[in-house]
Amino acid sequence: MTPAHRYAVEIVHLLVSPEHAYFGRPRDGAAVVPTTDADTADVVAGQGIVGDRFYGKAAHMDAAVTLFAAEALEAVAADLGTGPLDPLLTRRNVVLRGAELAPLLGEEVVLESGGSAVRLRVGRPANPCAWMDRVLAPGAHAALRGRGGVRCMPLTSGSLHRGPATLISPVPLDPARAGASVRRLPSRLP
Repeated sequence: MTPAHRYAVEIVHLLVSPEHAYFGRPRDGAAVVPTTDADTADVVAGQGIVGDRFYGKAAHMDAAVTLFAAEALEAVAADLGTGPLDPLLTRRNVVLRGAELAPLLGEEVVLESGGSAVRLRVGRPANPCAWMDRVLAPGAHAALRGRGGVRCMPLTSGSLHRGPATLISPVPLDPARAGASVRRLPSRLP
């Protein structure tokens, strides 16, 4: 049995968008799409986030939920010399503070929040697109490479809640790489 490592994290944003906002050429501008920065997002195993553009889409089942580290965008802003950048413009579903995501590729993790738990299989990187230069800042596309988050398949149903959360991982994470807000919690299996 794989040991479980528990980390105190925070869900700072939950993006639920019924439509794509970035299609066509960036020079044409993004579509105006109703997007919700929700307090709660319902996740259905094998389907995704209820109400989101990828929910129930066969082509996106293994990548229906995206996780993104707030610290990655803060590092991009520092690298580019901009002020704060809006994490919702990255179009990632779950923006976490205090989570190192890259080491989780290929693993199953649990995200506990608000009394609910959702198990996710972290499948592949969520690579940034050229739109990031247009909607965030010039150079953001290149600056986000390797830190654009991860794409996941939900393995269990549950709800995600904005606020304090626990990330349960089979992989020990480096708190220094995830940001100062990471706190290791006592280990116990989910």
